[in-house]
Amino acid sequence: RAAAAALPRGPHRDTDGVTHLIPRTLLPRPYGRFRVARELTRHGIRPAFDAVLIDQPLLWDDSVRGLSPRLVYRPTDLYPAGVKADLQRRVVAAADGMLATSTEVLRGLGPLTIPGLVLENGVDAARFAGSAAARPAVCVYVGALDKRFDWAQLDAWARAHADVRFVVAGPAAAPAVALPGNVELLGAVPYDRLPALLQSARVGLLPLSDDPLNAGRSPMKRYEYLAAGLAVVSRETPGIRSEESAGLFAYDDPDAAARALERALAFTSPNTAGVARAAAESWEAKTDALWAFVRGLAG
Repeated sequence: RAAAAALPRGPHRDTDGVTHLIPRTLLPRPYGRFRVARELTRHGIRPAFDAVLIDQPLLWDDSVRGLSPRLVYRPTDLYPAGVKADLQRRVVAAADGMLATSTEVLRGLGPLTIPGLVLENGVDAARFAGSAAARPAVCVYVGALDKRFDWAQLDAWARAHADVRFVVAGPAAAPAVALPGNVELLGAVPYDRLPALLQSARVGLLPLSDDPLNAGRSPMKRYEYLAAGLAVVSRETPGIRSEESAGLFAYDDPDAAARALERALAFTSPNTAGVARAAAESWEAKTDALWAFVRGLAG
């Protein structure tokens, strides 16, 4: 109840000029009689737009199609089954274009007869820029600690490098294994504190588990790590491959994971090549590409 009470009621405009509306429903989406167009009208927002982007299948109802002559579906994850998969099929059938965050997510939609574009998540590069001072032997992970996180791999790295500190920041979760003393669990960290946390480390970790959903992920942390001057070690996925010249080392088995961390720890610090690589993935560049794609759709 406290969390619900903290949510703004009605439309509110933020400092960037974006109007937000958080609907309140009696039943979870997609159940109940909630309709997007009706909710907008109820709050005095004319339900007619130049373009509509929808990135969550649970927000779909038939009224969304009538909001704009250009409807773009932007899937950010794989939905192999369940309610989200059913709703996704309805969105795809109604949309004018697809804007996926990875090639695997786009492939998961099946054969398409409408334009599609892969546009990976980007980074606020300037926010994460740090000093030119060399970093200590610290490895950091920031993000969710759910089934997509490989606790066993973190444990193996930490036990093999007793002289290295491993810092994990994310919502409280019980580790799947008993971790050694050089692993520090910080819990959730406010976004404003992330740049300083990343700049205190030498290597950024993405120990993705073998959960099938990881195949379609486009982790923003990859570029945030690079923008902060870290070398990066990540499990290899269809969307994440080694870019050793930029200090990104991917692995596909435990032995390769051990070698990848060794190379990342030995990489130039701070990782200036990675900073340059991240700059090319700025949100400004992503926005330009997104808007060019949307404008090119028939409307």
